[in-house]
Amino acid sequence: MANMRLDKNPMPVQEPEIRNRNFSEVALGYTEEQAIDEAQRCLNCKNKPCISGCPVKIHIPEFIEKVAKGDFEEAYNIIAESSALPAVCGRVCPQENQCEGKCVRGIKGESVAIGRLERFVADYHNAKENNSITPPASNGHKVAVIGSGPSGLTCAGDLAKMGYDVTIFEALHVAGGVLVYGIPEFRLPKAIVSREIEGLKALGVEIKTNSVIGKLFSIDELMDDMGYEAVFIGSGAGLPKFMGIKGENCKGVYSANEFLTRINLMKAYLDDSDTPVQAAQRVAVVGGGNVAMDAARCAKRLGAEVYIVYRRGMEELPARKEEIEHAIEEGIVFKTLTNPTEILCYRNENDKKDPKNGFVCGIKCVEMELGEPDASGRRRPIVKENSEFTIDVDSVIMALGTSPNPLITSTTNGLETEKWGGIIADEQTGQTSREGVFAGGDAVTGAATVILAMGAGKNAAEAIDKYIKSK
Repeated sequence: MANMRLDKNPMPVQEPEIRNRNFSEVALGYTEEQAIDEAQRCLNCKNKPCISGCPVKIHIPEFIEKVAKGDFEEAYNIIAESSALPAVCGRVCPQENQCEGKCVRGIKGESVAIGRLERFVADYHNAKENNSITPPASNGHKVAVIGSGPSGLTCAGDLAKMGYDVTIFEALHVAGGVLVYGIPEFRLPKAIVSREIEGLKALGVEIKTNSVIGKLFSIDELMDDMGYEAVFIGSGAGLPKFMGIKGENCKGVYSANEFLTRINLMKAYLDDSDTPVQAAQRVAVVGGGNVAMDAARCAKRLGAEVYIVYRRGMEELPARKEEIEHAIEEGIVFKTLTNPTEILCYRNENDKKDPKNGFVCGIKCVEMELGEPDASGRRRPIVKENSEFTIDVDSVIMALGTSPNPLITSTTNGLETEKWGGIIADEQTGQTSREGVFAGGDAVTGAATVILAMGAGKNAAEAIDKYIKSK
């Protein structure tokens, strides 16, 4: 009989006043007893609506049924049939808007904690450390994957399982893409990402780091000279956006991409880091998405007083509810209905000759109010008259979104793009305007979620297989 408890088993976490001073993982994970109890809340619905909310179509009721019976390893095997990164997805996917958002139990209570169960199962499997992977026999065909983020890793893994010789070209010195440079250690430990990548290597996937496609090789060279029969572009969206306001070139102003890369990939929070960040006492993070929450929570852990500056209200924040709640618990101050108009700087006496050598000393803002909904469906922010005020800060982090880097598209013949820089690709297959070249993830959609990027990589792998077999 199903467990008809209305609420989820709560996730054990570090206490806020402890975790906001360290970079250890916030969520501690279910025990076996908690996982079994939570799994028994699943009704195993006939129509399985939760699967329709999963971009990679994990067989959710089947894996949960195995958890309910204590067969955790078989539960992992079911997840692994569809997902290349279960330990990652169990931590960072917005399940509340996807699989859990479709859960029938959510009608009269809380949905089943699908994401927490996925994380538990993946961690249980990974803790065994006695798993052997046998790469399949090669089918003799070569495919290149550009980028080792979630879309690239998923595409590469699925193709490798089909017998393709897959090479991933990664621009940075470490594989993982946004999983290693963008998401903080306290949300996604990098050891977990590393383990998932080692699993792909065991399947036969070759990963070449420090390989900037468009500089080292072009896509034309990969296909025409190096024997790759198809290419998947999963290079993400790493070009940061700014507001274009006065003072953005002052010292102490970061894009969230730079700030998080220094923290997550270069370990700037360590005393002996070769790539430090400015020691700030008061930080303003401009934006309201998950990236803004990540940047703000990192700055808090570096010892700063932190403000989230967002032009709409709390109800309109696009970040995950869990991330907002964690940020509030950790002492981050939300300045909503607030929009920056200028970053204020002072000048060191020795730097008067260089206008770029100003140091941040504040951020000038105006108050906003919400009008009618705009094209996004959210109420449009309108400036209140005579509402200017200043927040005293010594660092500003711009978390306003990103767009794809134009390097690949500008060096590839016949590759059509949107006006904003995204690669034009078929929504179902990832096929671009260039024959044999496929694309997916943030390089196509702009900044989105890990699981949506994985879904695109999965679809593209299937399409690449059909394309090569039809030649």
